[in-house]
Amino acid sequence: MTDKNPERLLAIGDIHGCFDLLQKLLTDVAPGPEDQLVFLGDYIDRGPASRQVIECLLDLQRQFPETVFLRGNHEQMLLDFLAGDDHLMFLLNGGNATLESYQSTDNSKPVIPPDHLSFFNNLKNSYIHGDYIFVHAGLRPGVPISNQDEYDMLWIRGEFINSDYDWGKTVVFGHSPQPEVLLRDNMVGLDTGAVYNNRLSCCDLLTRNIWQASAIDLPD
Repeated sequence: MTDKNPERLLAIGDIHGCFDLLQKLLTDVAPGPEDQLVFLGDYIDRGPASRQVIECLLDLQRQFPETVFLRGNHEQMLLDFLAGDDHLMFLLNGGNATLESYQSTDNSKPVIPPDHLSFFNNLKNSYIHGDYIFVHAGLRPGVPISNQDEYDMLWIRGEFINSDYDWGKTVVFGHSPQPEVLLRDNMVGLDTGAVYNNRLSCCDLLTRNIWQASAIDLPD
């Protein structure tokens, strides 16, 4: 996979444990070695198959080592939970589903395989490619990219989405569910509510082509 001049610059929105949708989307998109693939975070929580999602992403990473995986606020909450912080915050935001997928049903720390834990610990907060900056949640208007706060990149919503501020790059983000892929001059939003609306989305930023996997496309 080339980082400099990819055939396609593919970004995928929040998965939230929806393994079946992820499988269907990857089958449809069929990423290859000449594509640059960027995942926008929130791979876990709420949906039923967080562990399977991470296993799938690790397989993809082995196949295409240049794949970029961003940190979402849900991955950060998991890491805080594992460190002994913010147990309630994690559980109230769908963490129980992740615990169950790692076979922990008593709100204790899950037994996470070392390669999964390494994956969570090595996620990026942002990624810049050409005219695009990829983050999980967004950027704070009026603040240069170099001065953005990590908390905002994981959690910001309204102040960012309602802004027409020009950061000098198009911001590609997830985090805030939209009924459809959000396409604007200054931002592209790719969280289409996989765990709520049963729709997982991918966009090739170079052409603005969109792929979506939905529950109605899955076999019974």
